This record gives sequence, C-alpha cells and structure tokens, in this order.
Amino acid sequence: MLIRRKVQTALAAVLLSAAVPGYVSAQLPGVTPDVIQKARQSGATEEQIQQALGGMSVPGTPQSGTNAGAGKSATGSADRKALDQKVLRDLNPTKVSGVDTLTWNQVLSNDWQLQQQQQRILQSMTTPYQDPEFEVLWEDGKFVRRPIPKVFGREIFQNKNLTFAPNYNMATPPSYVLGAGDEIVVEVWGPSELYDKQKITPDGTINIQGVGPISLNGLTIAEAQKRIASKLSGVMGGANVKVSLGQIRSIKVNIAGEVMVPGTYTLPSLATVFNAIYSAGGVNKIGSLRAIKVFRDGKEVATLDVYDYLINGKYDTNIRIEDNDMIIVQPYDSYVAVTGKVKRPRIYEMKKGETLAKAFEYAGGFTGDAYNDNVNVKRKTGRQYSILTVEKPDFDAFAVADGDSVSVGRIFNEYANRLVITGAVWRPGNYELTDNTATLSKLIAKAEGLKGNEFASRGQVTRRKSDYTYEVIPFNVREAAAGVNDIPLMREDSVYIPNILELREEYVIGVRGEVNRPDMQPFRDGMTVEDAILRSGGLKESASYAKIEVARRIKDPNSTSYTNKTADLYTFNIDKDLSIAPEASRFVLQPFDEVYVRRSPGYSEQQRVAVTGEVLYGGEYVLATAGERISDVIKKTGGFTPEAYVKGVSVKRKLTGDELAQVESMLKMARDSRNTTGRDSMAFENLEVQDFYAVGVDVAAAIQNPGGNDDIILRDGDQILVPKYTGTVKISGAVNYPNSVAYDKKNVKSYIAQAGWYKQSARRRPFVIYMNGKVASTRTGFFSRRYPKVEPGCEIVVPQKMERNGRGLQNVMGMMTSTASLAAMVASVINLAK
Repeated sequence: MLIRRKVQTALAAVLLSAAVPGYVSAQLPGVTPDVIQKARQSGATEEQIQQALGGMSVPGTPQSGTNAGAGKSATGSADRKALDQKVLRDLNPTKVSGVDTLTWNQVLSNDWQLQQQQQRILQSMTTPYQDPEFEVLWEDGKFVRRPIPKVFGREIFQNKNLTFAPNYNMATPPSYVLGAGDEIVVEVWGPSELYDKQKITPDGTINIQGVGPISLNGLTIAEAQKRIASKLSGVMGGANVKVSLGQIRSIKVNIAGEVMVPGTYTLPSLATVFNAIYSAGGVNKIGSLRAIKVFRDGKEVATLDVYDYLINGKYDTNIRIEDNDMIIVQPYDSYVAVTGKVKRPRIYEMKKGETLAKAFEYAGGFTGDAYNDNVNVKRKTGRQYSILTVEKPDFDAFAVADGDSVSVGRIFNEYANRLVITGAVWRPGNYELTDNTATLSKLIAKAEGLKGNEFASRGQVTRRKSDYTYEVIPFNVREAAAGVNDIPLMREDSVYIPNILELREEYVIGVRGEVNRPDMQPFRDGMTVEDAILRSGGLKESASYAKIEVARRIKDPNSTSYTNKTADLYTFNIDKDLSIAPEASRFVLQPFDEVYVRRSPGYSEQQRVAVTGEVLYGGEYVLATAGERISDVIKKTGGFTPEAYVKGVSVKRKLTGDELAQVESMLKMARDSRNTTGRDSMAFENLEVQDFYAVGVDVAAAIQNPGGNDDIILRDGDQILVPKYTGTVKISGAVNYPNSVAYDKKNVKSYIAQAGWYKQSARRRPFVIYMNGKVASTRTGFFSRRYPKVEPGCEIVVPQKMERNGRGLQNVMGMMTSTASLAAMVASVINLAK
C-alpha cells in the first residue's frame, strides 16, 4: 500500500507539471496580485510579465484580453478543466469520455492521505507561497526574490537568551524608593540587639515594638535608614542600626503605543524600562527603538534610546520604573537601509538630523573591500525615485530621510600595478610594477632568475588590451633574461616561462621479470641496465645473468612511411654484483626502455610430495628429478605395510592458481545461469572449492607395471593416501535412505535396495566412485543395463533427474551430493578446462 501511495503521488506531481504550462514557475514564492500590479505601475508590459511568470495564472489578476473578474473565474475554471482532462488522459486513455464529470478523487486513490497530498499539489498552483523572510520585486524585466532586510535592534526583544530580568541578588540601591508591600529588615547590634522583618503597610508605615509606627512611604533606602536610626536612638542609645530590603513589592506599569501587546503589566519593583518592553513582546513593525518615553505623575522622566545601549553600551537611560509609570513607544521617525560592503547591512532607524556618517557608524563601518569614495543613495522624490551620489567629504553633512536606501559598492577586482610571472623561475608570483620591474629582463631578475629547467626557445607574455581582449607576445627565454630584445611591461601583464618537464611526457623505464620489485620507475639521464635493476631491489636467485633483454620504442618523428617494426631489442650479459662496466661497453638506457630479466633455465626450487597411511616410512619426499612417478616414490617409502589396501590408494593433486581461477569462473557461470534455481541454487551458494582434487589412478597396476599408464608422473604438492581395508559401501544421492552397508560382493541394485530403493526423482543410472578416485557409470544397452562393479570402500551415487534444458556444469552439479562426488566434479572441470 505504501509503495502504491508513493507511486501515485509522484505520478500526480509529474502529470501536473506536464498538464499546466508554468507549473514549475508557479512555485516562485511571493508572486501575488499586488506584486504584479506594482510591476505594471513601474512600466512593465503584459508580455513581459507573462514571460517572467512562464505562463502561470495568478488568481485575482486580469489576463490579456479579459477584464479582472472574467480572468479570475473563466481562466481559473478553464485551467482546472484542462488539468482534469490531461491527468485523466495520461492515467487511463480509455476513460476520456465523460471527463467533465470526473474529479481527482474519482481518478486517483480514495485513500485519505493521498487525497490530502493531491489537494496540496493543486493548492500550490493557485495559492502563492508567502515566505516571511523574502519578498518578490520587479527588476530589470523580471521578478526577483530577495531577502527582506531586518530593522537593526528590533530582534533584541525577541531573543530568548536576553531577558533583561532584574538582578535580585544585588545590594539594595540607595536610591530605591520604598512603597507599600516592600519588606524591611532592621538589624540592631551593640548594647542592644534586634532583628526584625516587617512589610510596609498600605498606609506606608512599619511598627517596631517599643518604638511605634514609623512612616517610610516614598523614602529611599538611605532616607529610611536615617529615620529608623533616629527613632531607635531614643530607645536603644549607642546601638548600631542597619536597614536593608527583604522581599520587594510588585508594581503595575502601563505600556502603550507601538508594542506587540500593549496593556498593564505587573512587574517587580526593581524592573527597568527594558524589562517592561520585553514583557510586552517588544516593539511592533512601526515602533520606535530610539524614542521610548517614560512618564511619571504626568511628567516625562526619561527617554530610552536602544541604539545607545546596543552600539555605545550606555545603560543609564534604562531607568528603574515605579508603580503606575506610563511607557509610550512612539512610531519610528525614519528607516534607512544600508546595504553592500558594510559590516552590518541592515535597516536602521534614524533620528531627525542624523547624517549618512551616523548610518555608517550604526552599520559598523565599511568592510575591507568597500569602495567608499562615494556612495549612492536611492531616495523617493514625489512619484518616482532619484539617485543621489554622495562624496566621502559630505558624509557628515548629508542628512538622511525616511525610505532612503544606501548602497556601498566594492572596489574593482583589478590591480593598478600588478605583474605576474609563473613557470621556471625561482620565485614565481605577483610583483609590483616599478622601475625595477619595468621590463621583462628586470622582472626575471626580480624573480631570482631562471631555474635552469626552462624551455629556452620560447616564452609568452599575455597582455590585456584596452578593449579587454588578450594578446600573446612570444620571446626567447635566454635572450630575454640576458636583456636582448627586452620587452617593456605593462600592468596586468602575465609572463609564462615554460618548464621543459611540463612540455613532455613523464620519462619512465620499466623493469620486469626476475627482480625483487618489478615496476615502472622514473628515468634518469645516464641510467644503465645495472642502475635500473638496482633501483628495482636487485636480482632474484632465479635470475639469469646470461640473457638480459632491453626493448626500445621506435621513434622517428620525421617519418613519412609505415613500418611494421614495433621495437628494437638488445640482448647482453651482466655481472652478478652489478659492477660498473667500462664506458665503451656500457649500455645506457633511454626514456621508455623496458628491461626484461629472464629466469635461469638452470634454476629449480625443491618439489615435494607427501605419502601418508600404510607405508613403512611416511612423510614428505623430494622429487629429485623431473618425471618421477608413483612407483619411484613408493620405493622410497620402503613399500606398503601388510594392512595396506593397495586397490584403494588415492592421489590428490593441489589446484594451481590458473586451475583454481578456471573452476571458480565456471562455478560463477553456473550460479548465474537461469537453470540453477531452487534447491540447486542453494547448493551452488554453499559450495566451497577445495584446494585439492582427486586424480583417478590404479596404484596397484602402477606398482606392478612401472612406467605404465597408471604410473603417472607426480608434481609438486601431490598427496598419496594409502588406506587400510574398508569393508563398507556407501550409498548416497536420490535414494530413500542414504547409508553405508557391509561389502558382500553383491551388485549395485542389491546395495540400492538396502538404501530403501530409488526416489521418484531419481535418474536410475547410478555411478560408482572408487577409493582410488576412479569413477564407473552405468551403461545402457538395447535391452539391458550394465552396472559398474562394486568394490570395498566405494560410493554408489544415484543422481537426480535434471531439467531437459539443463546441460554441462549444471547437470554435473545436480548429481553432486557428497564430498567425494564434489571432488570428482572439480577433477572433471579441470580435465574439461585442459
């Protein structure tokens, strides 16, 4: 179900993009009727607007040749009807008839989630996406999506990490004015002691026992200290008195004007103007950050400028508010946008009379790559905009106005006096154009001269012409360095002196054969064969000193005819110690020569075979001469023991690398075949190729007839296994009960009967695998079958029936159900590969 939903949703989106021209263009965020109307007012034609929209129909806008109302109803209906027809036709061409009455929910799935997805896709075509971070403007004949600049400072009241919460752990400010609800802590020590906490009552007093009521309302902490000390001196003469603030009271503050949530707020009595504005959600879109006024008892007591806090760090205007204070946020006076190469491009609120220099100060100054000799100011003048170019000396005198947009450009990405030199000099790079570098020879000398690997016959000066196209001026490198035919240089000239190594292939030579590290290596002038062998790790023990070959490329760049010769060959001897030959007989290599070190025909590594089982001296034996046979090795072991079953002696041979690769390749072909399915495919996946395979020989015949056909020649790694007599016969494959039974000289059918007879899927042509590795199969005549002979220790294998189109290795694999038969299969593969 999930896959079906994904497919249907993707199909719907694809069909929508194909059905309605401009569907992709319709995803341009912010293209609203207001934006299009502004584009028309700015002089854009209907053709330009439609081209920019890519054919998209924006709801609520008049189309060419129609009025606004007709465009909204008729065009929208026609687009939807055409869309339904297109989608239905693509989904199911047989249901085109009656398309006007069909809807999306009838065509696509009735699944609720899919319906919601369809609805969102359709809505995106008719409802422009409004991104609060961007706006769409009509510029240079097209709609441009630009980020909306933010007013500097406004985000300070939306920052969750900056709450302006009052500090309740600080010492009580001496200027703090007490009021009803504040808690006063009175401490007395000396001749008399007293510790008393009291809240100021609504009538503004506290009552100390033995002293009576003391009026504190409207006093500061410092004034309250003096009054309480004066009252206590008459009762506790000579005592020390300290008055501090305990729990503070709550106050009510009225916040009005251009804030997000104006109203009356209950705040701690230590709260400041910032705390109050933050509690009201900050200023709104037209609220001023530069003129937040605080009124107390009908009089203005402070005006807060947030920019003073953000830019200059001044905090003194952030006064502590009192009960019933009124905070009023005025509308902003003017907004000025500063963009381009300034450190903080934003919109800034400016006070009346503030200048362009102040705006740049608020923007953090210019960036390092800013062009500040003059700036452009876009200003609204009546019905249109004007561009004012303000020179740098006038920044302090130019007063900005509401709606100004100041753009600071960047300096040219060019150099007034740069020269560039690259290539085969000691210090390539950029240089200043001065009298010391005014000519080509002087610039080369300034770059510490030529390195010596320069391409002497030609260099280049690339020069930019006045029309900003380029020309190349060639020169002779050696002559230019010597000052001959010197070339005067101009700014932005680029000098290139080629390196000879850059103008040719990388010179290498190859060393192959009987060396310790055969590989390609860099060519060096004067390199000999001995040098190349030395860099390849020296000669192996198997290397021949008498025949070293060097193959050299045929190179004739001036040739005009074909030749069938592909290489020049050189053959010679070398000394074992790679000694330096006389110069007259020294063979010097050239680039791309290949050195071949042959294997000595007089070198041979020891070859071994292993004999295990019923022989007198078992173990490993070295094949001392080429062509040693089974009978030769059995003689070395001292012969068989009395318990040896000579007819069952087997030979196992180790797979060489090439043979192993052949077997694995054929098995891979069988795995990939379509015929290896089901159970057979599982057998292929689980099959592992062994390192050894059986060689079917009759060792008894080899001993009786040395040098005969059964007396095979051994090779390195062969294993001869001499078993004891085994009086059992194993029955496996497509029988009802595979098992082993005692050998009693019966025929094949008798042993199959002891294994529960054939399965229905059996192919009734069993074959016998003998202990010595030989295999005998059932032969079919006109009216009878000739079954193979059964011997002690053998295995009778009944194969499965195979599909008629199965052949080759698949049929062989289908028969394999035992370790012995798998080994026989590998042997057959080796024989086939040979």
